[in-house]
Amino acid sequence: MLLMLLGLPAEAATAPGPGNDVSWPQCGKALPKGQTFGIVGVNNGTANTTNPCLATELSWAGSSTGVTAQPKVALYVNTANPGSAGSWWPTSNSYGGTTVSNPYGQCTSGSFGAACSYMYGYAKAYDDANIRGVSTPGSYMWWLDVETGNSWSADKASNRADLEGMVAYFADIGATTGIYSTTSQWSQIVGTVPPSSSLYTARSWLAGASSLTSAKRMCAAAPLTGGGKVTLTQYVSRGFDYDYSCV
Repeated sequence: MLLMLLGLPAEAATAPGPGNDVSWPQCGKALPKGQTFGIVGVNNGTANTTNPCLATELSWAGSSTGVTAQPKVALYVNTANPGSAGSWWPTSNSYGGTTVSNPYGQCTSGSFGAACSYMYGYAKAYDDANIRGVSTPGSYMWWLDVETGNSWSADKASNRADLEGMVAYFADIGATTGIYSTTSQWSQIVGTVPPSSSLYTARSWLAGASSLTSAKRMCAAAPLTGGGKVTLTQYVSRGFDYDYSCV
């Protein structure tokens, strides 16, 4: 028996289990148990809404075992760049009482290009941090959920500027950001990111794995941006989203 035990790979007994992510679809439902880390959605499906179960789900995430290199509790937010289709759109480089340094120039009324897209992203990040019910927002890792189900411009450069605006606000409060998407959706929405972009070195959380085994293999996939690193992968099992830490 001792020889058999010695023959087992060390990681078989010590490898930590996966984490989970939850959001508004889990409101009022049983949440996963025994997760190593928890990632909670701040919004109610779109970028301008609030998850009504945020407080409950943050408490759930706080019960995570915390035995991986991932933060014990992290957040994710919906993203979009709706332009004229949105319920609100910026008309200047000011938001939340701050005049924002905009690398794309001046946002003006009726403009839907990169400058105003940057401000839209900045504003949504400001709202996520300040009006959704998140205490000490600068202490969290924030994942930007980039999916084709939300509204986007046909101009990929403007969509990139939008996400850069979000990164800029979160950086201003001392928070770290990463990108959640699939390679296909990222390609459709943003495309190739230049090294000059603040997105270039962002961590990648890749969706689309079919199982834990598949999620582990996906850690070796290319990141969403050229200077990034895949640090999380996601798969679905028994009705829950599971997340495997690649680090």
